[in-house]
Amino acid sequence: MKKPTTLQQAIIYFSEPQRAFDYAVSLRWPSGKVTCPRCDSENHSFIKTRRIWFCYGCKKQFTVKVGTVFEDSALGLDKWMTAVWMLINCKNGISSYEMARALGVTQKSAWFMLHRIRLVLQGRSTMKIGGGGREVEVDETFIGGKARNMHLGSARRRRLSQTGVTGKEAVVGLLERGGEVRTAMVPSRRRHDLQDEIKKHVEHGSAVYTDAFMSYEKMPQQYVHKVIDHAVRYVDGRVHTNGLENFWSLLKRGLKGTYVSVEPFHLFRYLDEQAWRYNNRATKTRPVDDGKRFEKVMSHVFGRRLTYAQLTGKTDSLRPETAGAW
Repeated sequence: MKKPTTLQQAIIYFSEPQRAFDYAVSLRWPSGKVTCPRCDSENHSFIKTRRIWFCYGCKKQFTVKVGTVFEDSALGLDKWMTAVWMLINCKNGISSYEMARALGVTQKSAWFMLHRIRLVLQGRSTMKIGGGGREVEVDETFIGGKARNMHLGSARRRRLSQTGVTGKEAVVGLLERGGEVRTAMVPSRRRHDLQDEIKKHVEHGSAVYTDAFMSYEKMPQQYVHKVIDHAVRYVDGRVHTNGLENFWSLLKRGLKGTYVSVEPFHLFRYLDEQAWRYNNRATKTRPVDDGKRFEKVMSHVFGRRLTYAQLTGKTDSLRPETAGAW
């Protein structure tokens, strides 16, 4: 049976437990040599009826899920793979309630599943974007509730009505034209916070395009900084930030329309989800389909783990910088 390229084909393909198991094994051990995820021993026996191995090195059993984001989950690979497919290929994301109805699990389980999958999408590259005169757009935005949706007379509504940004989270985005987008939560829109992110992610020699916000003034001389004043125009030749405006619209469409309410503690996970989806979209020069995106994600589920205690803040939460790079 051919590998799936649509959701319908994926559900049929992975509904067979042995086929789903063989698919996961082929991704985890492409060489065909199964090694223990705990001690790397190749001396083991396979219990076919239970689809588990017994390692003679550490004297412990292990499954294909051990050492992955699926570890310690009682759910089958058929549900996990369907969940991965739906999250990465739905343009506006998918809520935990909808996922729960589709898979026949509880909303709490679906919420935990989605965050474990987002950990896979959280890979951070150590390579900087831009360089060599390439163009990089930089812009910031605020994410949070709107005053008109809050209770009349509430203190938070009054603060939002007065300032418009109180109680919201500041996010900066950096987009290399023809390349990838990166996002980061920042404490404020002050100059040192925004420009530190530019220095961290953008290679020297890049052409950096921003709006006329004062925090972008006095940019380091290693960058060719050009400004577009939105009070006058939105495009001046090649100088504009419309690419990032497009990304912000996609991000907020998902946050407001699909997820509705996102805690600031978890916001970075949703940013990484949308950034990954944007960076792996199909273009004229890169014809990527749903199946290829799925294979790319599934090949990175190994070596990562997110427990419920970490997710809910009962232990040190796994922040983006501790995740492996793509």
